[in-house]
Amino acid sequence: MNAPASPDAFRGQRPAGHPAVKSGRIGVLLVNLGTPEGTDYWSMRRYLKEFLSDRRVIETNRLIWWPILNLGILSRRPQIKGKDYKAIWNKALDESPLKTITRATTEKLVDALGQSGRDPGGRCLVDWAMRYGKPAIAERLEAMRAAGCDRILLLPLYPQYCAATSATVCDKAFDVLKTMRWQPTLRVAAPYFDDPVYIGAVAQSVRAGLAALDFEPEVILASFHGIPRAYFDKGDPYYCHCAKTWRLVREALGFSRERFQLTFQSRFGQTEYLQPYTDMTVKALAARGVKRLAIVTPGFAADCLETIEEIGVENAGYFRLGGGENFAAIPCLNDSAEGVRVIQNVVQRELSGWL
Repeated sequence: MNAPASPDAFRGQRPAGHPAVKSGRIGVLLVNLGTPEGTDYWSMRRYLKEFLSDRRVIETNRLIWWPILNLGILSRRPQIKGKDYKAIWNKALDESPLKTITRATTEKLVDALGQSGRDPGGRCLVDWAMRYGKPAIAERLEAMRAAGCDRILLLPLYPQYCAATSATVCDKAFDVLKTMRWQPTLRVAAPYFDDPVYIGAVAQSVRAGLAALDFEPEVILASFHGIPRAYFDKGDPYYCHCAKTWRLVREALGFSRERFQLTFQSRFGQTEYLQPYTDMTVKALAARGVKRLAIVTPGFAADCLETIEEIGVENAGYFRLGGGENFAAIPCLNDSAEGVRVIQNVVQRELSGWL
């Protein structure tokens, strides 16, 4: 076996026979939850199986959960959720709104970083991926490494940390790094649930949303995605993050607790979730005689099935069925100027020392 070249051979030029390896770039990977590739049974089944097989999402013992998932849930739920997705599907691009918005946010972030002078010479490669579905985290991280990114910022698009969202993004990224001989240095963006730029953007979004209505809501709900109560009891900080976001936005808007209330949506199964529940609160408000209601979903970076269909259709139906008259679902930050500014602020904060 030939001995390695002497240290002098590496000064100023690559030694003979050294493999060509690109380096010197910085990658920024935005990661959202995920999306099916279609609304048909098999597309929905693949997506739901990947999502509901994640041990961070469902912590039930695998011996118990496997038959429940594969013999029960996956035999009927794909048809049900497929109909829901079909109602909100971006037919022009043949994809879910979540994918459309996440891509648009990424493209606008590239422009914003260039215009701000924070991406000298195109040194940053900004991309996006989905934790479940496509484009996959593994695919995009490998593409970044091949493009010469030896430092990568991973940004889960969840303002509030939760093991079932933020942590599982990290799990998948670390699995990819295990396969790499030359691993890039990886940073993970901290949750931004109390970041002043984020709080200001949400408050401004609520003001704009309310100003566009032809009625004044008596009550506004800040609805966050729920998690099983057991996860909170085990030490997950998610509830505390949501509560702080709610409090800071409420204070920024100058609303009382009675007018701006905290709730949690999207329960799954019979397990107790964080309370108060959004749907039960909506029904109770209608029964109490509230006629005008609005809901904002600050825990979602982009509108998706849970905001467009669950809030805008399902909960609107509960409210009107109970006697409510005027209902509004205020859009997420999405790829608006305020939404992109939030992500840009997080990226620039986390790239300190790299750029």
